[in-house]
Amino acid sequence: MLSAVTLADGGSFTLTAVACAQEHRDWSEVEVQQDVRLVLVRRGRFRRQADGLLTDVDPTVAYLGSPGEEERFAHPTGGDRCTSISIVPTLWRTLAGEQAAPVQAGVYVDARLELAHRRLLAAARTGDTAFEVAEELLGMIASTVARVVDRTTPAAGAARAGRAALVARAREAIVAGHPAAEGLLPLAALLGVSPYRLSRAFTADLGVSLTWYRNRVRVGQALGRLADGEDSLAVLAADLGFADQAHFTRTIRAHLGHTPTAVRRLLHARQPAQARG
Repeated sequence: MLSAVTLADGGSFTLTAVACAQEHRDWSEVEVQQDVRLVLVRRGRFRRQADGLLTDVDPTVAYLGSPGEEERFAHPTGGDRCTSISIVPTLWRTLAGEQAAPVQAGVYVDARLELAHRRLLAAARTGDTAFEVAEELLGMIASTVARVVDRTTPAAGAARAGRAALVARAREAIVAGHPAAEGLLPLAALLGVSPYRLSRAFTADLGVSLTWYRNRVRVGQALGRLADGEDSLAVLAADLGFADQAHFTRTIRAHLGHTPTAVRRLLHARQPAQARG
């Protein structure tokens, strides 16, 4: 069952919360959209097929859809919750350039982009679509353009497809918290490849190291807990498997440019004091 709630409507853009509450392993019917869509996952994961290309979408990889694409979706692991940002083509061309077109559907969502996503949702709660929401949205789109329009197109062909499939399997193990994902060597053994090949695949496909990606997942989990009101940074660090609170703080600062305490303030800045409890 699919539900959608409009969070903000700025005329040339729409921000929608989408929830899929039912497992759907088979591919959906073909859909053709008329706008540009940036879809970011808040929880769960799903698969998208567009014009023959497959993208595994989860909190660390969003997708950017273009007008006229024929797309289908599958939810083999259960439900998910997403934020869909719809942008009319004229606004996209204004932001990305008249001739700009995405070179790939998958968008690596680093921790700073996830923080921007959560700040956009917080801005939507203010009701100020014309200014606060629009300003946060423009920052997100600028970051997305840099990732999918200006970056070098990855090599095409069978080698790229095999590498992408390997990275997708590794990402799934990491996001799911598989015990083998606690180290490069056991993860490579689980996937049946050499550690060197696995490490190289991540750098080539996502542009970041496997170590950085694993920490990125943990930073995303920390963002969710902080947004939900987690008070104890020591408990949070321990729950996420960091050596200590200092290690946790260094990792958060490296990915977000802020300490955990500062991030907590950013996520709750727009909420009234009684709501923060």
